[in-house]
Amino acid sequence: MKIVCSPAGILNPYCPGQGIMDLANAGFAHMSLDLDLCCPASELEDWDREEPLPEGRRFAPVSHRPEEMRRIFQKTVSLCHEKQIQIPIAKAPHLPRKTKREDMTERLLEITKEAVEYCGTIGCGSIIVRPLEFGRGQTEGWGINRSFFLGLSETACRNQVMILLENGFYSKNGGVIRGACSDGETAAQWIDSLNREAGEECFGFCLDVGTLSLCGQDMGEMAAALGKRIKAVTVRDGDGGQESSMLPFTAACGGKSRTDWLGFIRGMRQQGFDGLLILNMFDTAASFSPILRPGLMSFAKSVAEYLKWQIEIENLLKKYDSIALFGAGNMCRNYMKCYGKDYMPLFTCDNNEKMWGSFFCGLEVKPPEALKTVPENCGVFICNIYYREIEKQLRDMGVKNIEFFNDEYMPSFYFDRLKGV
Repeated sequence: MKIVCSPAGILNPYCPGQGIMDLANAGFAHMSLDLDLCCPASELEDWDREEPLPEGRRFAPVSHRPEEMRRIFQKTVSLCHEKQIQIPIAKAPHLPRKTKREDMTERLLEITKEAVEYCGTIGCGSIIVRPLEFGRGQTEGWGINRSFFLGLSETACRNQVMILLENGFYSKNGGVIRGACSDGETAAQWIDSLNREAGEECFGFCLDVGTLSLCGQDMGEMAAALGKRIKAVTVRDGDGGQESSMLPFTAACGGKSRTDWLGFIRGMRQQGFDGLLILNMFDTAASFSPILRPGLMSFAKSVAEYLKWQIEIENLLKKYDSIALFGAGNMCRNYMKCYGKDYMPLFTCDNNEKMWGSFFCGLEVKPPEALKTVPENCGVFICNIYYREIEKQLRDMGVKNIEFFNDEYMPSFYFDRLKGV
């Protein structure tokens, strides 16, 4: 799985130096090319009401001259190459959620074709293209979108760029209504049909967590319906009342997150997701002073790594020939419930001398010193919330292959928690 950072709120495509530097310094090795930064939804909505080249403007509007996006992003792409930041995915310009313009299909098709061509030129393998939303039903919506997406298929196949549809919504009378690809089974049918008609697999799906949350949808069900068609996931938090793109876990109230991260992580695990994890924190980044942004970017990278770790927990277990645990409490018990059968530990250990020599969930409880004798490729998983304290203890002992285990997002969970452990 690759962690990809959206540059929205971080990078100005007309002056990208500082944004690219902040991304690189934070440790991001992948960035999405958000082409809507140079062709915002408002510009598309009013494209025929503006002069093609307003006085004093250096670049012509992309809505009038789609080829301009190449010139606008030339420096961004060059700096990414210089800083060894790869661009595996792009995002095509799109209309506003509340658009009433139904005369823009040909204009959007022209702009999106140019975006796909540009992706092929710079070696970007996929692009997110938002389905057309005109407040139609699923049947009529399919007819409009079928023609639109098949109109892109030849360009996509020729440039070896995969087009990713995205679950969305549209606004009507101030309310949020689920959009064309908001139903998992319907979206899966659309993708399969488009690939059949295109003659090869040039269509996939990008799952937008923020939209799922805003529309009150079950993330696990959506992921299950789409399965391996999901090639990318956009993670962003929100307050559940209006569309926003905040850093995951920051939209909280009463100590609880507004987004169902449990459902998301479980759904991604069940599908064995191994695609692109796109971090979109536009609103958070834009609200921070540029002076504070480097610290924010480093923290954001840690948040993305945490999500990746949670989704790929089973891959981490497979990495080792054998496993030993530290901790004989709730977290150890949840490990045994969820993974004990397939990844049986050699033993567990604990700092509590009274437990030494006893058995907990079928595992012998040994002193920490026993970890010095484990086989060479044995992973030692800390099953205790005092991770950093225990990690230091083990490192001081010379223990290697230290990993953390966390039971917050397990496939299932014991609710009769042991007291005092």
